[in-house]
Amino acid sequence: MLLKYVCVAVLPLLLLLCVQCLDGSALPAMSSYEFTAYRMQQYNLGQKKHGCLGAIVVAEARSAEEPVLSRRCVVMKVSDFTTAKYLEAQKQNAAAILVLVPRNMSSVPQDTVQSFMVSERNSLLKETLMPVYAALEDEQLLYMYEEVRQAAASRTSSIIIRVLRSMITATAFQIFVSNNSPITGTTDTTLVTLEGVLPGAGDDVPTIVITAHYDSYGLAPWLSYGADSNGSGVTILLELIRLFQKLYSSQSTRPKYTLMFSLTGGGKYNFLGTKRWIEENLDHAESSLLHDNVAFVLCLDTLANADVLYMHVSRPPRPDSPIHSFIHLLEEVVSHRFPSVKVGLVHKKINLVESSVAWEHERYSLRRIPGLTLSHLEDPKSELRGSILDTVSQVDFRKIKRNGIVIAETLARFMYNLSDKGTPKEVQLFKGQLEFQDSRISSLMSFLTSVPRATQLLDKEPAQALLVSSLEQEFKRYLKQVRRQNFRQDRRDPDVTFFDQMKQPIVMYRVKPAAFDLFLGGCIAGYLGIVYYVIQVCLDFFLPL
Repeated sequence: MLLKYVCVAVLPLLLLLCVQCLDGSALPAMSSYEFTAYRMQQYNLGQKKHGCLGAIVVAEARSAEEPVLSRRCVVMKVSDFTTAKYLEAQKQNAAAILVLVPRNMSSVPQDTVQSFMVSERNSLLKETLMPVYAALEDEQLLYMYEEVRQAAASRTSSIIIRVLRSMITATAFQIFVSNNSPITGTTDTTLVTLEGVLPGAGDDVPTIVITAHYDSYGLAPWLSYGADSNGSGVTILLELIRLFQKLYSSQSTRPKYTLMFSLTGGGKYNFLGTKRWIEENLDHAESSLLHDNVAFVLCLDTLANADVLYMHVSRPPRPDSPIHSFIHLLEEVVSHRFPSVKVGLVHKKINLVESSVAWEHERYSLRRIPGLTLSHLEDPKSELRGSILDTVSQVDFRKIKRNGIVIAETLARFMYNLSDKGTPKEVQLFKGQLEFQDSRISSLMSFLTSVPRATQLLDKEPAQALLVSSLEQEFKRYLKQVRRQNFRQDRRDPDVTFFDQMKQPIVMYRVKPAAFDLFLGGCIAGYLGIVYYVIQVCLDFFLPL
């Protein structure tokens, strides 16, 4: 009789132990993990729509290698994200795409970076209803990625192995965006332009305008740090301000040219900040720092890499024009100081039929102000001009410094007319106290890439607004007549419309598939049947005794 009670007491414990052993290797049922994801760009530029129109996701995570992606959230690493896979997900009506972005970009091979940038640019050319998100990699997300990738790899196994894996070891991941509020557009974005001058010696002297746009662009606004495009252009411009302020501080070294510096917003959206700034200055001449006597405008754009410098112009400069002399001097400086660097002149006519411009100088050319853009890029549609992988790790500080020296030496030779004075071409003007400082270039670049500089964030987020204010203080430290101009759009006819929900909390549920519950229920029922049979046998054997 005692044995009967022992069996009844021990058997439930054995049952729980067996169930735990069966499920011990699996993740806890319905355990969840919340992370922050950044939605793909969504904006309307004029009548053209770009980016993804969707934000809500409730779908099971799947690898891009799966044959069936319909109503699934496709999880990719940077190395997986290609134009072909993006289009295939669209074709199969995938519920969403989640791209996992490395926290340390220096570990990503350069060919992978290049491939991703191309696919990133192609995906932003047109609109899509499919939500696309990017999230920074962490342990939990990488675990999920490996699980769905292994599940995709098991599709090539035999059907028995696939069924057993699905029932016993597989883990399903549900991706859920908890924010169900509708996406709304905003047209009240403020574009900020900073300007300041170093007045030349004399009255009504010619003005040279040096400008760069400071905003960034990429797949997701919250991940767009824009180190090369255009943190490099802003960095060089700020160093030029510091160095030339020393020359202008003494009456004996002040040239007969006024240097005007400007930093413009909206550069990634058809240079809208530059457009408004030019209109404001030309239409209100009495309060303008931009006078009729402009020698030329020098635009700095993407100057942190490559051993080539392209000078982009809208029309070939006349031989007797200031801009022609500047180009000739720049070629001389490069040939004598940096002979390994290639210099090229790229002439691109402005197509008045198109609503967009390729380079910033084209905004000036449309108002008959001569200008050129310096860049290491030949093609204005290059993927390097807008990518979330454009980070500090992709920047060559030596080349930023070299390009800054080339620009500074050329400007000095032009403004002081050193060639006509017989100054040797190999003479270095910017050395000693006028030297480009490596530490300052590094700190400026780190400062500019400390926060994402996407246009839609600059006037909405405190950290981004502080960055613009800090740039204004840098202008006031060295320049005269510094002004900050805030341009608001016409809400009835905006040039660009941005949309919200660019930063979303996403919950990842880790659950067993339904097949596992059926399998587990069958195992428990079978086990209880066996236990019941054993008990009956034991009782029949021991009770007669």
